[in-house]
Amino acid sequence: MSVSAASRPTPATDTSLPAPPPRRRAFDWRIRFAALSLIWGFSFLLIKVGTDGFAPFQVTFGRLLSGTAVLALAMAVRRERLPRSGRTWGHLFVAAFFLNALPFSLFAYAELTIPSTLAGICNATSPLWGMALSLVALSEDRPTRRRVAGLGLGFIGVLTVLGAWQGFSGLDVTGTAMALLASLSYPVGWIYVRRTLARTGSSTLALTGSQLFLGTVQLALVVPVFTPVPDGFPLLPTLAVAALGALGTGLAVLLQYGLVEEVGPTTAQMVTYFIPVIATVAGVTLLGEQVSWNTPVGALVVLAGAALTQSRARSSGSTLTGVRPLSRG
Repeated sequence: MSVSAASRPTPATDTSLPAPPPRRRAFDWRIRFAALSLIWGFSFLLIKVGTDGFAPFQVTFGRLLSGTAVLALAMAVRRERLPRSGRTWGHLFVAAFFLNALPFSLFAYAELTIPSTLAGICNATSPLWGMALSLVALSEDRPTRRRVAGLGLGFIGVLTVLGAWQGFSGLDVTGTAMALLASLSYPVGWIYVRRTLARTGSSTLALTGSQLFLGTVQLALVVPVFTPVPDGFPLLPTLAVAALGALGTGLAVLLQYGLVEEVGPTTAQMVTYFIPVIATVAGVTLLGEQVSWNTPVGALVVLAGAALTQSRARSSGSTLTGVRPLSRG
């Protein structure tokens, strides 16, 4: 889930005055980069723990609700204004579906039947889906040999992870398909945002907070229809859902855009390649999930292919202002 800020004109400044010193950060960007990698890498473990006590739609609702609360607090502190255009709100509603409500719910349902490690690796295919879709939907995105090679390499990596030579033996096809569809949903949302939400006049924080709010509303309408009222609120799953939203959906967004602002989108986007590694380590060490040799090997091939598809830096390749949203579960 991410929406980049719309471009806004820079106000005129008095050149006779000294430029203000750059804002000092409380923590070095490397520390925040590591924190973001850990938060998003552990998201898949938290989803798995959350679904032990709640229905998948309830996990997604709790996640979005607590994430929205964090961003609402940040907006209040920074005195951000909500978008005023009804058209903008309409586009944000669609973006919330593809970038939040749909992928979050699909990952939660997928982890009912597949390990969190596999879900994290499926999430890493988002750049592959994104490149394939951009060739169709974005006329300015032209294929290069390197990017096409990356797409093919990533596809081989996916087949390796899934153990295609064994006939996908022991693999839950439905759960895996849901996780892959979730990773596909992100680039669909990015392309939609890129086409509709440029130059709205609203800040990144205002757009993202509004988007999360609309995603929460969507789940609030779905949960009563498709899930029963929970019998209780078991401690560990409840804490997992709260952390998933407050950290993985709220704080992570603030960390992400802080990194993009300080070190640029290319460096910030590298966090994507640490997520499946951390998800795999967390699933194996804390949940006791089993992985065969093809899982880590295939994951490395997927990441190599994804890196190749992103190898050509383009200023127009960002969503709105040089910031390409990062994928996570």
